[in-house]
Amino acid sequence: MQRTALIAATLLAASAPAQVLPFAEALKPEPPPAPAPVVPAVPDLLTLDQALIFALENNFSIRQARERLREQEGLIVEVRAQAIPNVSATAGYTRDAKSLSESRDGAPANYQNWRAAITVRQLIYSGGGVRAALDAAKTTRTAAVLDIEAVVNEVLLLVRTRFADVLLNRERILVQEQSVALLKEQLQTAKNRFEAGSVSQFEVLTAEVALANAQPELISARNGFRVAIDELRAALGYQGGFGADLQKVPEFTGTLEYQPVAYDLEASLAAAKARRPELLRLAQIQRARESGVTVSKADYLPEIYVTGGYQGVKRSTSNSLDDSLDGWTAGIEASWAIFDGARTRGRVAQARAQLNQARLSLAEQTLAIEVEVRRALSTLQEAAELAEAAGKVVGQAEEALRLADVRYRNGAATQLDVLQARQALTEASLNRLEANYRHTIALASVRKAVGESDPVAASATP
Repeated sequence: MQRTALIAATLLAASAPAQVLPFAEALKPEPPPAPAPVVPAVPDLLTLDQALIFALENNFSIRQARERLREQEGLIVEVRAQAIPNVSATAGYTRDAKSLSESRDGAPANYQNWRAAITVRQLIYSGGGVRAALDAAKTTRTAAVLDIEAVVNEVLLLVRTRFADVLLNRERILVQEQSVALLKEQLQTAKNRFEAGSVSQFEVLTAEVALANAQPELISARNGFRVAIDELRAALGYQGGFGADLQKVPEFTGTLEYQPVAYDLEASLAAAKARRPELLRLAQIQRARESGVTVSKADYLPEIYVTGGYQGVKRSTSNSLDDSLDGWTAGIEASWAIFDGARTRGRVAQARAQLNQARLSLAEQTLAIEVEVRRALSTLQEAAELAEAAGKVVGQAEEALRLADVRYRNGAATQLDVLQARQALTEASLNRLEANYRHTIALASVRKAVGESDPVAASATP
């Protein structure tokens, strides 16, 4: 028995590395959860590029997509196992009550037995099923890589939008603060003129009401700024901001400026169909489903294995555990399901239906992306027209306010005229901010829609 056990152990050690032996893997402790990314302190200064780079490493959707890729890599290993030799070891020992055993031909009763064997099994034919399954796993992995790219594009667009929200609300605060400051100045002027006896108490009351009406807008702008920061933090996946950083707000660099750009519809549609990872991913899934049909049809054909091994058994004519027989074994195994109750036919039907679904999904997504590109270009055109118009109105409103102030000081205009001019300037400034914001978001949406690679993502890729 010792000799046979030693032979079996030697064969096991020689046939596979220790790290892939089943018992070695089973004895390994479960790995700890992946460590969370190090959360830096809230910075003093935050740029858009810094926010995008941080999101690439910390956004939860991106991290989940990377785990799906690791899942597919594990599936490839699982499928590949069918194409390489499989080694198994078996052993057994039985002992029966002596009352159940009987002696034969004068030999002592045999009431204990043992058997040990190591077997190598190699698949040599399966109707192409294993190769097709491996191809399907590899194409599915490629689809998972493209899924990461699609998720990254969505996240970067979200971060750009949230960062623009922060800038928009920050600029709204400045506009409202300027408006409040001008109204305070107007109120003081009205008081001075009232004390001088040149205007009535009504002028002072009108200025006080206008100042009071401007305060809620300033309060709302400040709250919008705080909310926009938290929305940006969620998009980045930033989990810090505690302790000393609880109330800290970084200085956000950047402005919402309008810069005209032009896109050709035909070229944009062609670029989107060639580069969008969503379409490329669905194309890979379609290939995987085609391989899935081959895998299902392989069950119509036989499977053939080559087997070999070494085994040892106790002699049946002896009760001594050391009295054994051992030797090599080799052979060929084949199995063929002549009739399986139409199970294979059902699997083939399912695989073909999945293939047709993949084709329909690809066609549907192609149409959806075409509509997305058209809508994004239309929105960009609208935003550009609004930005150009809003920019002109601000200049006109500033000049109107200047003239109103001059006329008011000369007694040719009323205070109401000045207040209306100030209100018009505030509205024009806010409209320009909103128009520039919409153009910034529309441009980012067009670049994502046509599949333009984000320069920040490209530079951050190792």
